[in-house]
Amino acid sequence: MKGARWHGFFLTSYLVFALLPIYWMVNMSFRTNEDILSSFSFFPKHFTWANYAVIFTDPAWYSGYINSLIYVAINMVISVTVALPAAYAFSRYRFIGDRHVFFWLLTNRMTPPAIFLLPFFQLYSTVGLMDTHLAVALAHLVFNVPLAVWILEGFMSGIPREIDETAYIDGYTFPRFFLVIFLPLIKAGIGVTAFFCFMFSWVELLLARTLTSVDAKPIVATMTRTVSASGMDWAVLAAAGVLTIVPGAIVIWFVRHYIAKGFAMGRV
Repeated sequence: MKGARWHGFFLTSYLVFALLPIYWMVNMSFRTNEDILSSFSFFPKHFTWANYAVIFTDPAWYSGYINSLIYVAINMVISVTVALPAAYAFSRYRFIGDRHVFFWLLTNRMTPPAIFLLPFFQLYSTVGLMDTHLAVALAHLVFNVPLAVWILEGFMSGIPREIDETAYIDGYTFPRFFLVIFLPLIKAGIGVTAFFCFMFSWVELLLARTLTSVDAKPIVATMTRTVSASGMDWAVLAAAGVLTIVPGAIVIWFVRHYIAKGFAMGRV
């Protein structure tokens, strides 16, 4: 009983610690700047929807969410599409330098985005890709594809090779085997991979802010420009933060079963 009480205490403490910043941001989003700066309160004294109205009516704000969703979706689709055959090759075949290539992919994921900023900036300026959704989506492939290959390779290595051989004996071509038989077996891994690609692309700031200016400016860049002559607009910034969490929560909801299975089985 005493151990159960301690477990309950630590679990409750962790939940409070994890959820308190989110609650405080929600609390601030329904208050005015004057209310936020004048007093400390767990509840809004003057409840208002004005901060959300600013975001949904000002193109400078809501276009940021649209731009972010566009390039994140493009990046997620390309990352998973490219990583699937690459991960299959690493899991099923052995070739000279395969482990070294696999390790090199992971070093790209560990490299800070600032290292790639100047090459991307010069390249995109030359070919005319600056301030486009595709520019950010392609730039994020540098760290999302290695992550996707790493996760998917772990799932694929857990599938017996005999399944491949049996499919070939039954007359399946490789594309048909891969799409009809193999992919359904690793759908949990695909769900986990898509989630992590979405998450890392959604929260990345440096590349997204530098490679865009107006037409494709993401919400993370917009949120860093809330300073005016009157000071920081804390209330609108809090409302924007709450809305920034929503897409990630929706993605988690749709792939929640795959994520649970992925953490149990995959390389996550």
